[in-house]
Amino acid sequence: MTPIERIQQIYAAFGRGDIPAIQAALAEDVQWEYNAFPNPAPWLQPITGRANVTRFFEALGAIELTQFEPKHFFSEGNLVVDLVDVAFTVRATGKRVVEPEAVHIWHLNDAGLVTRFRHRVDTWQTAQALKAGS
Repeated sequence: MTPIERIQQIYAAFGRGDIPAIQAALAEDVQWEYNAFPNPAPWLQPITGRANVTRFFEALGAIELTQFEPKHFFSEGNLVVDLVDVAFTVRATGKRVVEPEAVHIWHLNDAGLVTRFRHRVDTWQTAQALKAGS
């Protein structure tokens, strides 16, 4: 399986809500949101360890995902970068975020397991959507 095929499998599992299948594709010591800067989005916080990645999926409960469409995949060796069209509504505020071509960065080891993952997104837009009353 190529690195791109592995990532496509992860996205398919995400679409099915199959968190155990996603976790099975992660290295035990995976770094989720590696090198992330502080931001208010609970789903964009750094996490270390396969078992702890469930916190990411739990945090997604704060939003209603209305679009999630991986579109373009680029790969070099064990690195995959893809562009994903994403839209969601923050449940607490009712505010909508639309992010065409959010960037996802995936690093895999030679066994095909994800060792590092990072979203590159418009955190300012998300921060504004999380604020009540503005």
